[in-house]
Amino acid sequence: MSPLLTFAQSANVIALKTEYLTNPIGLDNPNPRFTWQMDDNRTGAKQTAFRILVNTDSIALAQGKAVQWNTGWLQTSSSLKTYIGQSLKPFTKYYWRVDIADQNKVKSTKIKIASFEMGMMNGKNWQGSWISDNQNIQQKPAPYFRKTFEITKKIKSARAYITTGGLYELSLNGDKVGNHRMDPMYTRFDRRNLYVTYDVTNQVKASKNAIGVLLGNGWYNHQSTAVWDFEKAPWRNRPTFCMDLRITYTDGTTEVIKSGKDWKTALSPIIFNSIYTAEHYDARLEQKDWNTANFDDSKWKRVIYRSAPSDKIVAQALHPIRNVEEIAAKSIKKFNDTTYLFDLGRNISGVSKIKLNGPEGTVVKLKHTERLYPNGRADMSNIDVHYRPTDDKDPFQTDILILNGKGEQSFMPHFNYKGFQYVEVSLSKPLDLKKEDLVGYFMHSDVPIAGSVKASDPLIDKIYYATNNSYLSNLFGYPTDCPQREKNGWTGDAAIAIETGLYGFDAITIYEKWLADHRDEQQPNGILPSIIPTDGWGYEWGNGPDWTSTIAIIPWNIYRFYGDEKLLADCYDNIRRYVNHIDETYPTGLTSWGLGDWVPVKSVSPVELTSTCYYYADVVILAKTAKLLGKTDDFKKYTALANKIKNAFNAKYLNRTTGIYNKGLQTELSVPLFWGIVPDDMKWKVAENLAKQVEADNFHLDVGLLGTKAILNALSENGYAEVAYKVASQKTFPSWGWWIANGATTLYENWPIDAKSDISMNHIMFGEIGAWLYKAPGGIKPDENQPGFKNVILQPHFVAGLDAFEATHDGPYGKIVSSWKRTPTGISYKVVIPANSSATIKLDMIRGLDITVNGKVMPSGTFNLQAGEYVIELK
Repeated sequence: MSPLLTFAQSANVIALKTEYLTNPIGLDNPNPRFTWQMDDNRTGAKQTAFRILVNTDSIALAQGKAVQWNTGWLQTSSSLKTYIGQSLKPFTKYYWRVDIADQNKVKSTKIKIASFEMGMMNGKNWQGSWISDNQNIQQKPAPYFRKTFEITKKIKSARAYITTGGLYELSLNGDKVGNHRMDPMYTRFDRRNLYVTYDVTNQVKASKNAIGVLLGNGWYNHQSTAVWDFEKAPWRNRPTFCMDLRITYTDGTTEVIKSGKDWKTALSPIIFNSIYTAEHYDARLEQKDWNTANFDDSKWKRVIYRSAPSDKIVAQALHPIRNVEEIAAKSIKKFNDTTYLFDLGRNISGVSKIKLNGPEGTVVKLKHTERLYPNGRADMSNIDVHYRPTDDKDPFQTDILILNGKGEQSFMPHFNYKGFQYVEVSLSKPLDLKKEDLVGYFMHSDVPIAGSVKASDPLIDKIYYATNNSYLSNLFGYPTDCPQREKNGWTGDAAIAIETGLYGFDAITIYEKWLADHRDEQQPNGILPSIIPTDGWGYEWGNGPDWTSTIAIIPWNIYRFYGDEKLLADCYDNIRRYVNHIDETYPTGLTSWGLGDWVPVKSVSPVELTSTCYYYADVVILAKTAKLLGKTDDFKKYTALANKIKNAFNAKYLNRTTGIYNKGLQTELSVPLFWGIVPDDMKWKVAENLAKQVEADNFHLDVGLLGTKAILNALSENGYAEVAYKVASQKTFPSWGWWIANGATTLYENWPIDAKSDISMNHIMFGEIGAWLYKAPGGIKPDENQPGFKNVILQPHFVAGLDAFEATHDGPYGKIVSSWKRTPTGISYKVVIPANSSATIKLDMIRGLDITVNGKVMPSGTFNLQAGEYVIELK
């Protein structure tokens, strides 16, 4: 072949997802969303058109045949498309492909086929009945359920669909189904229940089979007592479940093995389980092979029918909770023959697993704590403060194991998780334990990693690591405040952490589920509770625009990061009702409803100041969403309301002569700047005053929760990135670095380590610093006008104190890289812009340096780049 002959290079597609999941099964959404990325490292790579083909036959699809849906070639660079083909059918597997054309109109040649499978889609398609063993909410042991069935035909596929009030573990022929933990995810059980789908084709045998179900209490039957009153929940009952095992045979017929009166039940060795406290297990009560086909269940009892907890049973289409990481004990300390302390070396959410061998009846207690007393023993005092036990039978975060004396055995809780670093093991009889006998499992929603941060200053890397640990420790199908003493879905904590979460992790599936929880919990007048889901607690305390703005802030940030407006559309009426309620209750435009700047260092700002800023932010989001969704009248109405709030706020709190809000505290200046309520002509003056105030505070924080969200951003976005970095990198009290200097591997709930209250050692509410690292030294920001990083704003701040910094983010179009280092002559800045996207580079804050891009001199500090890799030199 002549070297002069070349073939046109074509782009390929990768990362095909349905509903943001890879080849999911058990979907309910009749109009699922398809997303994909363009795989092309050429400079200027861009998709100019695409077509999607959908078929139930993968071979026909590979040949270009699309019986179900063919979009035809659409002239667009979008990589998100909602299905609008022929109606999708329950229990049906569909295959899809996307073909694209690049910037030269050359069409992709490499065929990549993805799949998705529909689930029940309609409650009427369930054949199983809701069953349980009784309705005694006080009964402590967890129930077993089993059923045998025989298969005589050849199996093509098998799916298990299961939903519960409570938690479950499902097994087939003695083996656990799947690797999920704590299914199904927590919802308001009397309003919505989730079901999970499993592919069990390889676990069903063409012979005699046995299904086993073990049920746990979860949040459904809360038997521990704490200040949140979950033991009084209106839905509370003995755990129950409904299940269909749907088998399709090679001859085209189907059979459903379903839950019903032909199942049998018995009590399990789990003699107590509480999602809030711990789990107790008596190994002497084990029934070997209870979930296998040949087990003798003649002494087991009949089940009872139960009504469904709610009439809304929908698919759990999200990344599940798993044991994500096994952590070996770092050390073991022996106090005496019956007391040991294991140290994991880091604070986690999850469980411990112990293996040991001892005489029958030996009682093993495993107390899980975050800190130690001076004598080295486990200290529970910072995390059991909200627990209100009625007796001593349910110690906090303390698993209890009773050995059966039949050789070595291991124990790991089924239906509980904890927040801990240390495990104190106390034994009723002397046993010799080794460091290897206990491991920890870091448990959380297993969301894909979507970002990274690397800094020349090791402290920054440690802060980022601790922030991510706290974020993940508080992600269990909904965002929580802490994994030990509460496990509550505090709205304010989640609003603060939303950008940190979205920069670092692909968590859209979790947030879409949680905002459905919001819609379940909202009162007709628009009010939301401060914890979601809730049993009813939180409507009277802790809510208000500074906390429950999650209804607007989270959908808006999902739109910014994913370019997907579905969640905004789903929540639009909820946002509007919420805003209207505040407007009706506080007609002046100023609202004092809220908690205020929670756990401040020393200075206290007015609740009205911070809450009104959040109210303003909600109204601005509502107006923008109205415009986006084509609701012209609402856009005009809420734009006018936003202006009313802004004017009332500035009239009361802003001194236009001095450029100071109220008393000029850090929170009072940074929160109005961050939320955009400061008049444009006054931003420079307010920012200057903020920088002066921070300097007067010796470049240390003097803020609470709301101020922490705002302060670093308010400084770096208004010309004071150096000041922000001085605050972020402090190593003395109060600062993130102060925690790290004192051994933190997670973020704390309060700035003083010796605080007498509010001192959980694994909280995410001060976690905005994680997002700020992406936004300021990293400079990666979504462009609101081209969301989902279709156009990336790259505006890094080359702050003194850092010699090098790199941030990466895997957005909807691929990996964005923003990496800079100091050189003898200036700054070398490397940028990767993924295919089918672009970037706006903003380096205007750099004065007196020439800027070149791949050797070409740039006339100004702001310029646009197409997809590709670039070296930008500042000399």
